[in-house]
Amino acid sequence: MSVRQQLAGAGSGTGRGREAARPLGPADLPAALALCGDDPVGSVLAAARLELAARVGMAASGGQVWGWPAEGPLQALCWAGANLVPVIPAALDRAAAAEAIDAFADTARRQGRRASSIVGESAPVLALWSRLERHWPPARDVRAHQPSLAIARDPDVEPDPQVRLSRPEELASLLPACVAMFTEEVGYSPVANGGTAYRERVRSLVAEGRSYVRYDDGAVPPEAGLGPAEHAVVAFKAELGAVAQGVAQVQGVWVDPALRGRGLSEAGMAAVVVDARRRVAPVVSLYVNGYNERALRAYRRVGFEQVGTFATVLF
Repeated sequence: MSVRQQLAGAGSGTGRGREAARPLGPADLPAALALCGDDPVGSVLAAARLELAARVGMAASGGQVWGWPAEGPLQALCWAGANLVPVIPAALDRAAAAEAIDAFADTARRQGRRASSIVGESAPVLALWSRLERHWPPARDVRAHQPSLAIARDPDVEPDPQVRLSRPEELASLLPACVAMFTEEVGYSPVANGGTAYRERVRSLVAEGRSYVRYDDGAVPPEAGLGPAEHAVVAFKAELGAVAQGVAQVQGVWVDPALRGRGLSEAGMAAVVVDARRRVAPVVSLYVNGYNERALRAYRRVGFEQVGTFATVLF
């Protein structure tokens, strides 16, 4: 029986006694980050939010943290914000892991669904969803197998010299590519109802030096006298969506559909790896849908190796 099956099948979900979760406050953040440090790649999504909370305060961090057990040393946690991210250390035994999942599920049921997804290491994500799916509205999609890949060395392919950090003045040309990527990956447009939060997210990543872009050389005739901020077409783009504890997780990788099959993703990702490892973190990671064999082959050619498996439940 797999760990996933054990977690899904064990536990009562009653939320009583030792199974109760507790809200974590500022004084708990060092212990929470230490717990994430047991698996920096697998817990980077939660750790990035925890580091933000440590900098700006829990109230301004955009979410809350649930810890388990209710008393005593912290053994498991769950970030609850725009995403629900459970962190269950691999060293935790089966019964304790199931109790922690029960506790987080009980808290999530009582609060109601607020997150747009449950995401993280596959075993706790799928176990948590198995306890919530009869209480919450149906998921739009359950992506149960998303290989988690990482690289901590120079890439195996030559970096694309035209991939660089995005500039604030290029937001007008960058945003449509970001929207296209999100719509293709998630299934709906992030700006369909205004999209102010999404635009701000893209702008913030650019301002923080965590957005990469490559423009198509042939998109704008030289005689037009127009710069990339105006009419050029984004050929490749990617962001460092989560950075914490020496790990930079790449998100939003996208190549213009008309330019796919030319090796832009491999060379582009190689450029991202080189720059991210130089400026941001020694380890670069990402996760990809298991059915996306084309992307998996491209990332492996760059030098990424599988270190775990993620899962995402989309609402």
